[in-house]
Amino acid sequence: MTAFDGILFSEIVATIFYTFFGLFLLLGSWWLIEALTPFSLRKELEEDQNTAIAIVMGAMFIALAIIIAAVMRA
Repeated sequence: MTAFDGILFSEIVATIFYTFFGLFLLLGSWWLIEALTPFSLRKELEEDQNTAIAIVMGAMFIALAIIIAAVMRA
């Protein structure tokens, strides 16, 4: 008996689907936040190297990832 005997094909397909779905939601949220802020987040992060915005955006993406994972698990 190998370690992969209990894995079903449908579980692999679901994992791949939810991976891309989660990435799509994270990229969509980045686009939405970029559109709603009065300044360019990309300019603030790349050119001005604004550490505070980087920390806030990183925390937001971690929170979104936790929420998406909880929704997919339920």
